[in-house]
Amino acid sequence: MGVQLSDIIEKEKISIDSLKGRKISIDAFNTLYQFLSIIRQFDGSPLKDSQGRVTSHLSGLFYRTVRLFEKEIRPAYVFDGEPPVMKEETVEERKKIRAEAKEKWEEAVIRGDMENARKYAQASSKLTAEMIEESKKLLEYMGVPVIQAPSEGEAQAAYIAAKGDVWASASQDYDSLLFGSPILIRNLTITGKRKLPGKSVYVDVLPEKISLQTVLDELKISREDLIEIAMIIGTDFNKGVKGIGPKKALALVKAGKTVEEVYKEHNISEDIDFKKLRSFFLNPPVTKNYKLEWKKVNEEKLIELLVEEHDFSIDRIKNGIEKLLKAYENKGTQARIDRWF
Repeated sequence: MGVQLSDIIEKEKISIDSLKGRKISIDAFNTLYQFLSIIRQFDGSPLKDSQGRVTSHLSGLFYRTVRLFEKEIRPAYVFDGEPPVMKEETVEERKKIRAEAKEKWEEAVIRGDMENARKYAQASSKLTAEMIEESKKLLEYMGVPVIQAPSEGEAQAAYIAAKGDVWASASQDYDSLLFGSPILIRNLTITGKRKLPGKSVYVDVLPEKISLQTVLDELKISREDLIEIAMIIGTDFNKGVKGIGPKKALALVKAGKTVEEVYKEHNISEDIDFKKLRSFFLNPPVTKNYKLEWKKVNEEKLIELLVEEHDFSIDRIKNGIEKLLKAYENKGTQARIDRWF
């Protein structure tokens, strides 16, 4: 979910081609949940193999990553570690929401209400430990860097971008800006035609580029102020003040208000150490021991995992592998494969 800052954040729509030659650290959990939500059948059921195991995440991860390579984008996927204690309530709340959505999905299928069935199915998406490990294996076989964060994946992705080891971090969540990512790319792995919820209308989804410094300059605030705004409206770590949105929170912070003062004025009692939360956003736990190495493709292992283990089409997977290899080779007027290693 992340913090809802959209109303005050200026987003620049860009073409996927404009990212050619860029290295980008991707929030893996955020991306995998997108695939689990979007890649579904007519009744909302996820893709499954012959043994009933969900494969939507593998399908999305393989084909979308191949597409990024075709566009000469070098992705590195960052996986979440242990969620901070401050996030426990949010984690439990999300579990409850998924369980309720699953019940509504099943009821809608029984009624034959496929539109709502798909909507509720998307909200019921669950990422399991097995899915996470399979995703890491898939990326390893594709030669793509996998980075394990000690805590929040988007915080680690933001750190890698802030260090200059990649050009930007990618996530749907604006939290990346709070964690200090200099450039945030949204919609990176869902670019293309998308159906609007509840309508038979398709729209073009383009990547969005957000520059942290541009945001701060335009709003005339500091990163610390942006964090304060986020805490007032609510983050994954605190509930925030009901009825206060980004624009009002911005005005309050510019007037010198702190989240503690706003909470007090609205008689809100929440067991949150805001000093600790500020520090978490400014200096999140990250690992400095990561490697950004794009290695050679292991065709045999890819076929073993996707075709033999999970019943993917051999022709489609071989076609995807061929595209991946061509992208690595950088034929013609483009650079040779040595640039990638």
